[in-house]
Amino acid sequence: MNVLLFGLFVILLGGVLPQAFVRRPGAALRLHTLLLAAGSLCGLVGLFQAWQSGVTQALSIPWLGFSLLLSLDSLAGFFLLPVFLIAPLTALYGYQYLDTTQHSLRPVAGCFFFNLLICAMALVPLAADMIAFVVAWELMSFASFILVLYDWEEPQSRRAAHIYLLFSQSGAFAVFAAFGLLFAATGSFVFSATAFAALPQGVKLAAFVLALLGFGSKAGLMPLHIWLPHAHPAAPSHVSALMSGVMIKLGVYGILRMYFLLGDHSPIFAWIILVLGIVSGILGVAYALAKHDIKRFLAYHSIENIGIILIGCGLGMLGLATDEPIMAVLGFTGGLLHVLNHAIYKSLLFFCAGAVHRATATRTIDILGGLMRRMPITGRSFLTGSAAISGLPPLNGFVSEFLIYYAAFLGLRQDGFNLMLVVAAIIALAMIGGLATACFTKATGIVFLGEPRSAQASKATEAPPAMRATMLILSVLCLCIGFFPGPFIQAAFAALRDLGPMASSLSLLPGDLLTKISRNLTLIAWLFAALFLGLSALRRRAYRNKSVERGPTWGCGFTQGNSRIQYTGSSYAMSTVNFFRPLVLSRSQCTGLAQKLLPASAEYSSKAEDLAEVGLQHLLSRPVLWLAQKLRWIQHGRIQSYIAYIVLTIIVVLLLA
Repeated sequence: MNVLLFGLFVILLGGVLPQAFVRRPGAALRLHTLLLAAGSLCGLVGLFQAWQSGVTQALSIPWLGFSLLLSLDSLAGFFLLPVFLIAPLTALYGYQYLDTTQHSLRPVAGCFFFNLLICAMALVPLAADMIAFVVAWELMSFASFILVLYDWEEPQSRRAAHIYLLFSQSGAFAVFAAFGLLFAATGSFVFSATAFAALPQGVKLAAFVLALLGFGSKAGLMPLHIWLPHAHPAAPSHVSALMSGVMIKLGVYGILRMYFLLGDHSPIFAWIILVLGIVSGILGVAYALAKHDIKRFLAYHSIENIGIILIGCGLGMLGLATDEPIMAVLGFTGGLLHVLNHAIYKSLLFFCAGAVHRATATRTIDILGGLMRRMPITGRSFLTGSAAISGLPPLNGFVSEFLIYYAAFLGLRQDGFNLMLVVAAIIALAMIGGLATACFTKATGIVFLGEPRSAQASKATEAPPAMRATMLILSVLCLCIGFFPGPFIQAAFAALRDLGPMASSLSLLPGDLLTKISRNLTLIAWLFAALFLGLSALRRRAYRNKSVERGPTWGCGFTQGNSRIQYTGSSYAMSTVNFFRPLVLSRSQCTGLAQKLLPASAEYSSKAEDLAEVGLQHLLSRPVLWLAQKLRWIQHGRIQSYIAYIVLTIIVVLLLA
């Protein structure tokens, strides 16, 4: 652990030292990137050493009268892997993404909060007591809040930051309540599986539900997801990649850690997680299909993938509850591997979205188009990430989703309500995969294919070298996990090693099961690649001696076709979005419809609203604002009355005490 903690110290230095170069933001970003890469490398070396030794390491640090206990076990080590893997790539991307020509203070100050966020994210899995966890959790929330507020002049950024702060602190209160309940029952701040296992089942269930509310809010579970589609578009793209690819997974870590600490295998925990996973997965991708802002579109896909992760973990919990060890191991392994896979391809997609935004100064899908010719590396990288997030072979998303499917089909041996949930999970996974493919055919087709729909799109140029390098690295990682899944499946499997309830399941697992699965997935990937390359070669050979003529696209009866006759995102997705009414509040408006023989000027617009956000506004925000308006008479400016309020409050408190 010493090497890992030294890496965190170097990362923190990478945020502090650049402040001395506030007048030279380019040099500050170079120093920041270099130190962050060095610290992340130390972190990866420390994780590799811990993985080889297989020993849980602990460290106690005195702090303000408390002892902050840090511990590195297999589960914490696996969740640290995306932190140290994605963080240096986001810094390298941000080096050329951030504007250093006008605001000298902003990018340099951002370096500090960016690295503070990374250190806090690393300390969350390492925390082995409540005090250390709370300190790391709040540091993570504070640093990410400041980064969402990066463009503070923009009203949209300020509103997004306020919404994020509201949900972040509300979730933190729920986590604190769960910790308070556990402390009251055990008298200790330490995360002790032995002490928690002896608690009454009612206390365990209450603590788990409270923790689920808090951690689920950070993870973006529906209906606690409202902050996420606001925060990701507001933050810089490399920050969005870090938050979506890494930070929200720490909510999943909190849920899993609490579940294994409580040591209760009652099926009710699996039921709760499976239902939330199914709802989040389906509605996340349905809302994504209706969105026109490319970063908001990707934000809803984060909710979808959190749903997939929880479906896998829920199947694992159900396997533990019903003594199905293979189902349990495959469910948890698939869910954990999807944590890593999503970190890779979602960061890639946000990098591509940031490159598009930087080149065109817009995030609106419907006014882009034709970018594949102008930004070929960005376009092909986006296509790679799109195939990966859709779960298509031979990319990494297919591997983790296959394991979750495998666990689900093993669950068909269940009966009663358990069987109903397993069948619902299989149907949900199929729906999510199909809808995700529809989403990304829409995004890829509208943004990168066809003709430019605006002057910004027609003048776009490829991203700078550092940004292109990060996209290529992540694209290669997506392919590597798809073609060589064995080591990554073993890493996700090894994350279960130090979890007490999984010990018996791991011992009952056939020794060569994961090896066979890895070998078959590798074979599928190579066969798919061979088929694709073979068909491409046959096509090239068939057209070798044939002349190919190029001409304008048929103009549908008009004398001159233009980009307006192409599909838009709305027209492509509307029929599918309407299927999910009334869960997706889709509204359209038409003006100037043709009433005569010849067509006249007409306009059509559509908007999809989030049901949870609309409900929160009607049921909570508006009543609170109405009550505050009615109570404004209390604030009248007379100091005597304010003193009277204070005295009256003290009297009431004394009487109640």
